[in-house]
Amino acid sequence: MKLAHQINIAFSIVLVLLLSITAVVIHFVLLNHFVGTQKAELRTISSAMSATMIEGSTYKGDMGTELHALPVIMPSTVGTAGVEAILSDETGKVLSTSSNMSSIAVNSNTQFVAGQTSDLQNIWNGTDARYITEVKSTPIGTLTLLTPMSAVTTIEQALLKRLLIVFGAAGAFMLLFGLFITKKLIQPLMKLQQELKKVKERHFSAVKLIKAGGEIGAVAKSVYDMAGELNRFNHVQKQFFQNASHELKTPLMSISGYAEGIKDGIFEGEGIDKGLDIIMSESSRLKKLVTEMTLLAKLDSEEDIFRTSELSLDDLVVETIERMNPLLMKKGLTLHVSYDDCEPLTIRADRDKLLQALLNVVSNATRYANQHIYIHASVKDDQVLLSVSDDGPGISEDLLPYLFHRFVKGKDGESGLGLAISRAIVERSGGLISAGNRKDGGAVITMGFPTLSPT
Repeated sequence: MKLAHQINIAFSIVLVLLLSITAVVIHFVLLNHFVGTQKAELRTISSAMSATMIEGSTYKGDMGTELHALPVIMPSTVGTAGVEAILSDETGKVLSTSSNMSSIAVNSNTQFVAGQTSDLQNIWNGTDARYITEVKSTPIGTLTLLTPMSAVTTIEQALLKRLLIVFGAAGAFMLLFGLFITKKLIQPLMKLQQELKKVKERHFSAVKLIKAGGEIGAVAKSVYDMAGELNRFNHVQKQFFQNASHELKTPLMSISGYAEGIKDGIFEGEGIDKGLDIIMSESSRLKKLVTEMTLLAKLDSEEDIFRTSELSLDDLVVETIERMNPLLMKKGLTLHVSYDDCEPLTIRADRDKLLQALLNVVSNATRYANQHIYIHASVKDDQVLLSVSDDGPGISEDLLPYLFHRFVKGKDGESGLGLAISRAIVERSGGLISAGNRKDGGAVITMGFPTLSPT
């Protein structure tokens, strides 16, 4: 069942239940209100009649032989308002009734004749649900006022019917309005479904942003951003495979060409030695390239390859210098290390992986430095910053935005994977890496890591 139908059915059920409960509550509220109003009216009439009886001390009716109507004692409103009155003595013997008693039959020889209706004792006890009663003691006897319950229920039901008609009209309007709102809410979801089909079919560039409010709008924006990221990733992957195939093809062609030349006797003497040197060099380059590609793939997909621990950045810099010292001496470069006045720098990362990242950055600096390489460590804004700079020509502006992408390399670059690996390692350590140019000339690469909270 479609979501729109489910929402409409659920809304309809809730609406019907709500209106039904409201109607039942209003029924009882109206009934209690009318009954309470009628009882208050009976108390008012009873008080007025009791006062009249006290003042009418000339009342001389024969209380023992026959019934007398009470035209003087009973106010004129008693009969016309649907209110009937019974005057009885302490034993329950009826002394008099209102002039137009219609629903109760009484005579003077019995205490009370119910006929078609009720017993006086039941009326006094309030157990006769057909009447609303008010019993009051008077100097003459007990005055009982009663009005039929049917008179109240008739008025209440007539009013309730009108309210039900209003409720029905309001319910129909709310249902139509709910259908309209549901359509408005579901429509973005239906459009979003179409865009998700494009994602499923890998048409990432064709995905459009669905405009909607609230959580649906947030989901639509996430889907749009996801499609853009997938499109970029898809493009990068295609470019990666193209570049990888090109980078792998070049050494393979060299190896294959020199191996065939040696086999066919094309190279002789020193040519053979030169060919073998090239084969070994290209084999080493190919091995390094495959190793770096494998490491990048593992950094992207495997979680357990990265084992973090607390490590001293000072010790890591010292080991980097020791590893790079032969290359620095070979190229005649001087490496300068400086620290801000701060506590020992401690971060959380995978030591071996971060060492490799730092070696890649420093190695990249040795390719372009003229005489000097600078490593500077500091703490700023709750971050441990480690920058590696050189006095070389710097990074071209068109290359700068793509420097950490795979197979992007400068003029003297090797595989174009070293800085991409460094970026992956730094980001897996919870840090960020960025590149820029110094004001005095030369490139600078900065790695930032979150500081450890004090324990």
